[in-house]
Amino acid sequence: MIMSVTLLSSGMPIVSVDNLTKNFGDIAAVKGISFSVQAGEIFAFLGPNGAGKTTTIKMLTTLLKPTSGEIRVNGFDPRVDQDNVRKSFGIVFQDPSTDDELTAWENLELHGILYGVPTKLRRDRMSELMEMVGLMDRMHDLVKHFSGGMKRRLEIARGLLHHPKILFLDEPTIGLDPQTRNHLWSYVTDLNKKENITVFLTTHYMEEADKVATRIAVIDHGTIVASGTSDELKTQTKTQTLEDAFLALTGSTIRDESASAIDNMRIHSRMFRKR
Repeated sequence: MIMSVTLLSSGMPIVSVDNLTKNFGDIAAVKGISFSVQAGEIFAFLGPNGAGKTTTIKMLTTLLKPTSGEIRVNGFDPRVDQDNVRKSFGIVFQDPSTDDELTAWENLELHGILYGVPTKLRRDRMSELMEMVGLMDRMHDLVKHFSGGMKRRLEIARGLLHHPKILFLDEPTIGLDPQTRNHLWSYVTDLNKKENITVFLTTHYMEEADKVATRIAVIDHGTIVASGTSDELKTQTKTQTLEDAFLALTGSTIRDESASAIDNMRIHSRMFRKR
């Protein structure tokens, strides 16, 4: 059952990464990174396109196996204890992942059933979350009629349905207008306070990380180049804003996003063919 996940001992990091590497053939996507996240933190993992952010998240969430190094998520090793790791987190992907042909309520119901949440607990939790994200009056509407912001709020509710300890947010506000982005982060910070849920986020909007993150790690070319609070990164780089600090740490060269995406598709295709 989903509720059987063992709690971490007090004081232990809820996410621990030690000398983690990931190679795709001759390409080193992640190069021996180490960091930890404490329970209840809002932790921002920042980097340019192709820096290794998504690859790292995929390893933390059991979607990729590390080449080497150690990972613990809620005390479990994603390489050997995938079920308990998956029970420990919820995730909102960069791309929309709700079923547009189902209602909001049906999307949550399906998720709860897949995670084995008992019916009474599931229904109570669904009502609570729909109220929390402001979608109670739209719960029986088809998701295809939702705005982008409403879909994001539904995805957050879905990710929280099984009471995870960690919520992974991979660029959750991409493509949203400033007002919707602001409301979404208000929901996330309220959840963090009310439920003490740990938030692990990536974003290209530096003002978001500056506003909500407890701590920040910056990754570039597969290596963590700096970590600390927003103020510490600004002091380290002698800059006034987090965006300027980020540029000082990673450079101002434009990254070729489209080429990077194609390269990643080719890499993953080769990887799966070899399995």
